[in-house]
This record gives sequence, C-alpha cells and structure tokens, in this order.
Amino acid sequence: MNIATFGFIVFGVLLNAVAQLLLKAGARNVGEIHLTLSNLFSVGLRVASQLPIIGGLTCYVLSVVLWIIALSRVDVSVAYPMLSLGYVVTAIGAWYLFGEALSVQRLLAIFVILIGVAWLART
Repeated sequence: MNIATFGFIVFGVLLNAVAQLLLKAGARNVGEIHLTLSNLFSVGLRVASQLPIIGGLTCYVLSVVLWIIALSRVDVSVAYPMLSLGYVVTAIGAWYLFGEALSVQRLLAIFVILIGVAWLART
C-alpha cells in the first residue's frame, strides 16, 4: 500500500471518529431522547438543528468519499480492518472531551489494535 492510499484510509477513519464525537456532543445538547409517534417531528427538528450533529453528518459524508477512493486502490480485506483505528481515536476523544472511562482493559485493547493495524499496513 502506498502512502497516499494509507493517507486516504487514515484520514477517512479520523473523519469517521470525529463524526462520532460530534454526534455525541450534539446528543448531549439534545438530552436523552424518548421518541414517540407524537413527538417524532419535534424531536427530529431538535436533533437536526444541532450544529455538532450537522458537523458529524458532514464528516460522515466526507469519510465515505475518502473510503471509496481508498477502496478503489486497495483490497477491502486490507482496508476494512483499519477501521478499528476509529475505536482508538473515539475512545481517546471520548475520554478527553466527555470524561468517559479509559480502563486498563480498554487501554490494552487500544494497544493491540495499534499493533494489528501497523502489522496489517506493512502487508
């Protein structure tokens, strides 16, 4: 895999992780959602009007474009496992931004993921 293709994959994964963090920020702004048929429109409007949610959806679209470019250049069996980098970025971002726990088990899992992705990238 050349450096440009690896860059498309990594940047796409980063955008996907940023999307998750933005969606979480928007969901926190909205509060816990209890969706019913009678409040479907008002809840949808409240969710759709959150700038972090709009930003998160935008990041998703951009990440899909980059992902398609990457898939046009590399085997999906190589590219797809690299999506696990998204867990690493999201877990660290959630810890930093939202105070979510990073237990020893999660840190070990992050380490294993990083080793696996590095190994896979060399193939």
